[in-house]
Amino acid sequence: MPTRKIKSALISVFDKSGLDGIITQLKDSDIKIYSTGGTFDFLEKHGLSPIQVEDITSYPSILDGRVKTLHPKVFGGILARREEDHLVQLEKYEIPEIDLVVVDLYPFEDTIAQTDDAEKIIEKIDIGGIALIRAAAKNFGDVLIIPSQKQYGFLENVLANQNAETSLADRKKMAGAAFAVSSHYDSAIYNYFNRSEEVDNNFRISVNDSSVLRYGENPHQQGIYFGELNNVFTKISGKDLSFNNLVDIDAAVQLMAEYQDNAPTFAVLKHTNPCGLATRDTVLAAWHAALAGDPVSAFGGVLIVNTKIDLQTAEEIHKLFYEVLIAPDFDADALELLTSKKKRVLLKINEFVRQQKTYKSLLNGVIVQDTDIKAETPTDFISKTTKTPTESQMSDLAFANKLVKHLKSNTIVLARDNQLLGMGCGQTSRVDACKQAIAKAGVMGFDLKGAVMASDAFFPFPDCVELAHQSGIAAVVQPGGSIKDNLSIDYCNENDLAMVFTGVRHFKH
Repeated sequence: MPTRKIKSALISVFDKSGLDGIITQLKDSDIKIYSTGGTFDFLEKHGLSPIQVEDITSYPSILDGRVKTLHPKVFGGILARREEDHLVQLEKYEIPEIDLVVVDLYPFEDTIAQTDDAEKIIEKIDIGGIALIRAAAKNFGDVLIIPSQKQYGFLENVLANQNAETSLADRKKMAGAAFAVSSHYDSAIYNYFNRSEEVDNNFRISVNDSSVLRYGENPHQQGIYFGELNNVFTKISGKDLSFNNLVDIDAAVQLMAEYQDNAPTFAVLKHTNPCGLATRDTVLAAWHAALAGDPVSAFGGVLIVNTKIDLQTAEEIHKLFYEVLIAPDFDADALELLTSKKKRVLLKINEFVRQQKTYKSLLNGVIVQDTDIKAETPTDFISKTTKTPTESQMSDLAFANKLVKHLKSNTIVLARDNQLLGMGCGQTSRVDACKQAIAKAGVMGFDLKGAVMASDAFFPFPDCVELAHQSGIAAVVQPGGSIKDNLSIDYCNENDLAMVFTGVRHFKH
């Protein structure tokens, strides 16, 4: 198909910002403009002489603006192929050709983010605009569609540098952009109606923003991030985030969301697994206690804290090589010091937000589940032994029980005084995880006497509580649910250990 000269345009946008950038070029190109409502007023105010759509259709905007452009004299001019048969019909029914359509849809996603008012939300479902986009995109052989503000720059280039002429490649490119806009918009509406999964179990997710990463998990794998990281973080300094950085950062945020309301809490993660975690009265003390959990693994790790970082803490952190440091805020002098290392990534987190659903691609599809956001407190614990945990042990059991959710199964966590002492994770047997945790604590120089143990799943045999008892553990928290629970309970009673059940398993595969 030949190059097409833009002689006429229909402009109907909700948000008028950015339009003034193309108004002068529209004037200079001598393009006849049709418009509606507020857009008509805006264009006229800025010196154009648009024609109201109702002057074509002989119908005013009706039903509180729900119907403005939905008319054959509008859609005929957009959908008509520039071929003899269609052109004859346009002439017969006095339908003007429309060569360019510029649309910016009602802000549906912004509205649902700002209000729960169903009436306001429903009114922001765009009907005419989405129909204009689809019609113009379908007829890309002859019509150029500009489906959102993101494409205004493309239009400016066409008007300023291409003498208002478009090639088939130009129009096809914008048609692709148009269907990206419409499919994303429809997905957002569908997900609003299906928030409680009351419509069906179809999986629809659409993300407009994307960033090409240096590579994936390994250099031979391509990686792309789809999402708006700026909604979660302000990136203060450091190199571009990699695939592995993002995976670790997500794990860190999900972990710290559990402890965000605690006293100052610091965590160190390596390959998504927490290897250091502690809550203390000051951020500096929390840092030292977290680092003591595994200073070797902390090298090159991801660090996260639930409170502002001061200079004294920054000076200590600065001694360690790390990949990423995440905090809600930084004192100015701390920030000056930490940004002196140009490659290390500093992120200021806006809030510890957790998604309600998690996704994983596998086989030839996707599995979806509710995010494991359930957090048991000491009031949820059910004592199963003659001896009950002390108040401080209850605090430690709750601290450790939150942590097991964020380590690969099978998982055992050993803690005392709200500090991670040792962990075993990713093991094929719970006994191996228990042995690993005890050995790890020993290597780090921790005495386990009086410490507590948490398990992400039940004990099918008493072997783990035996190992715990022999190492000095005083109290245990586990989900329970094994047909042989009594074997572990009996062992605890016979050896003066306290054990509580939660009734909730926290596997992480």
